[in-house]
Amino acid sequence: MKKVIRELLDTSLYLLIVLALTYLVITFVGQRTQVSGASMETTLSDADNLIVDKISYRFGDPQRFDIIVFPYQYEEDTYYIKRIIGMPGETIRIDGKGNIYIDGEILEESYGREVMESPGRAFENIVLAEDEYFVLGDNRNSSSDSRDPNVGNIHRRDIIGRAWIRIWPLDKFGVLQHQ
Repeated sequence: MKKVIRELLDTSLYLLIVLALTYLVITFVGQRTQVSGASMETTLSDADNLIVDKISYRFGDPQRFDIIVFPYQYEEDTYYIKRIIGMPGETIRIDGKGNIYIDGEILEESYGREVMESPGRAFENIVLAEDEYFVLGDNRNSSSDSRDPNVGNIHRRDIIGRAWIRIWPLDKFGVLQHQ
């Protein structure tokens, strides 16, 4: 009888340790997320499964063109995944031809899938605070991003992490390229 009780205690302790480690990894290191929608096409597709790196930004700041995950402020348990275009302290403007200007200089980038049809609120200058980022989806004409007042500028404290590895579908498995 003592042996059975001892075995149950050992198994329970083992399971408790596994659950605690899983909780710590998901909370502080990385978590799985699934892409919903086509706003990041062709970089990411609907139903892609990713691991989000939650630890890198504890030791360094997000960089331009990083693909980040952040919560949508008006819907609980809804997260957006977008690419950082504007950095803290910069002034962003998008003209009627879809050109992106950072501090008055045109941004050279090739992530946009096509020419933006609508600059949204970025038609006028947007000055980012010292803790704000301006994000866009790669599929600019099918993306709700910083151009939309419901998304707006993303505060540093709201960034959950950086998209790191695509784990599904298996034929696209690998580390995501940000720069």
